[in-house]
Order: sequence, then C-alpha cells, then structure tokens
Amino acid sequence: MIIKNDITAIKICGLTSVENALGVVRLGVDAIGLVFYSESPRNVDLKVAQQIVTHLPPFVSSVGLFVNPTQDQVLQTLELVDLTLLQFHGDEKPDFCSGFRKPYIKAVRVTDDVDLIEYSSMYAGAGASGLLLDAYSQGARGGTGETFDWGLIPSELEIPIVLAGGLTPNNVAKAIDCVRPWAVDVSSGVEGVLKGLKKLVLVRDFINEVKNADARRLTKL
Repeated sequence: MIIKNDITAIKICGLTSVENALGVVRLGVDAIGLVFYSESPRNVDLKVAQQIVTHLPPFVSSVGLFVNPTQDQVLQTLELVDLTLLQFHGDEKPDFCSGFRKPYIKAVRVTDDVDLIEYSSMYAGAGASGLLLDAYSQGARGGTGETFDWGLIPSELEIPIVLAGGLTPNNVAKAIDCVRPWAVDVSSGVEGVLKGLKKLVLVRDFINEVKNADARRLTKL
C-alpha cells in the first residue's frame, strides 16, 4: 500500500542562486532541489550549488537531480556538494542508483502503459527511499509544468511517493487530497518568466495550500 503522510513534505526544485534558495528555505520548505543536467534551463553551476548547500540551515535537505549521468559525474559532484539525497531522473538502473552510499529516489514519468507496481518493487528492492512520479514529456525530463492523470497511481506501491508534474498553488491541495503523497515537488509552478528563479510569493502560496490540505484532512481524523 502507499505509505501515507499526515503532514506533506515540500520540495522546491531547480534553484540556481544562493539568495533565491535561502529565500525559499525561510518560507519553511523541507528540501531544495539542485539540477545537475546540462540540458536543463535550471542547471546549476557546481560552485553555486556548493555555496547553496553550505548555507542551508539544519534539517533542510539538499537533493541533487541527475539525468543519465556517468558514475564519475555523480562522484565528482558529491566531492564538491554535500548532498543529502540523490534523485535520478533518467533511465538509471537500480544497481547504478544504489552505488553511491547515499539515499536516493527514482523518478518515473507516468503514462498509462508504465507499470508503477513493478517500478516500486524493483527500486524498493535496491534501497530507494521513494518514487518521484512526474508527467511524461517527449522533449523534457521534468519541469514542464504538465500534469498527469493521478488516477493512474495504484494503491499497492511499496515505497513512499513524491508527487511532481505540473503542481501549482492552484492545484496542489487537490493533488494531495487525491494521492496522499509523502511529499510534493514543484519547480516551474512557482516560477515567473525566468526559469530557475522562484517567485517567493508563489512559494508562500504553494506552502499555504499544502498546509491547508493537511489541516482539512487532520480535522477529519
């Protein structure tokens, strides 16, 4: 069964500057995501990523996003950036993901022909901390602002779900009510025109909507 969370964790992904990252953190998120993928408009320089992580306060996780990296690319990043968690967003196999002595999550781009139960079992068996469920897009590996059919998520998954894909302040509460994920992950949904620059007013609204959804559910317990 899906592992539920009464208080939904929040990750803001695709940060590219120390100032913006700290502004997001001050609003009360649980984790920030740093993209180490050269084809992404949110790709962050290693030295900037190092500075961001160095300035994080206690109990805020730093997540490094990779897309089909080599082993050396991940190791070189870890030498400079003290990441809490790895996020693999490509076609990485379980034995690759588990080879860095770091907790990790595996992203799955959801379509109606993807067997999420099989994915869950395969990566849970290789020590994954969770599955990140994202929308499928032919031209991008995430951050597209597109949603997917949440009804495709089965109830028999073995590991926690991080829900991503087109979340915004306008739909995240509905998503939480429908899916009950362990965490939600947003990138483009809290940006303006500039990709990689989060609008703090949107981040605040997003966090408030998550809290409102949790509070409504808790009052029914």
